[in-house]
Amino acid sequence: MKMALSCWMTFAIALLLGGCSALQPPKVANTHFYTLDAISAINPVQQKIPQVLAISMPGARPGFDTPQIAYQRQPLELEYFATQRWVDTPAKMLRPLLVQTLEPVFQAVIAAPGSIHADLRLDTELIRLQQDFSLQPSLIHLMLRVQLIDLKDKNVISTKLFDVTETAASEDAYGGVVAANRALLRVLEQLPEFCRKASSRQ
Repeated sequence: MKMALSCWMTFAIALLLGGCSALQPPKVANTHFYTLDAISAINPVQQKIPQVLAISMPGARPGFDTPQIAYQRQPLELEYFATQRWVDTPAKMLRPLLVQTLEPVFQAVIAAPGSIHADLRLDTELIRLQQDFSLQPSLIHLMLRVQLIDLKDKNVISTKLFDVTETAASEDAYGGVVAANRALLRVLEQLPEFCRKASSRQ
């Protein structure tokens, strides 16, 4: 009798412990968040363009208008890292970098839309920002389309597609993030010259 009671109590405790563990939330891997913070060094000696530049909120192509970090292993298929993300969408992180890069170039730089009158507007579109694992070592591919618009005459002065790649130092999301910042830095370093040449065509 005592043996049967002992067996029953052991079975009941096992069921109770199993039920408690089933009610516990599943363990979730920690998510890591990354930023785009590349800033180009501008030569302050050059004369500023005597115009006010408005920078609109950058757009993004479908698939890249998300905080998820994109990668590709085969053509036409876009995938995202499960536990690595941007702190915001790359397009939103891009605008303050554009402002900081071009402030030394123009008389003034503002965010559009705004109440302050501007002479020119810079529109940008993120076409691609992904890590390509179909190659070894993997590459970051950044494509950014920029367009300078004359707000007085309502016409496009110049358009350019920046298409750059950078080799990732490691085959993971962090290696891609570092390479993405290097790729963006290369674009930001070319952007002032693009604006100078385009504004001189007015």
